[in-house]
Amino acid sequence: MRDTQVQIDAARLALSEPEARTGVMGTLAAASLAACAAVLLAGVMILGPGVAIEDTAPAQSQTF
Repeated sequence: MRDTQVQIDAARLALSEPEARTGVMGTLAAASLAACAAVLLAGVMILGPGVAIEDTAPAQSQTF
């Protein structure tokens, strides 16, 4: 009888809901990561894959 009661108590303890963490820093970090990703993705969508920034050849001076 004692073994079954111990098992029932252990099962009740395992089924109880854990306390929710109230960490503000984790939420703030996740929000800032999402904001940075949104800005970078918007930049990629605006520039697009067809944009190429080419370097011009340096001006050559003609010295004799």
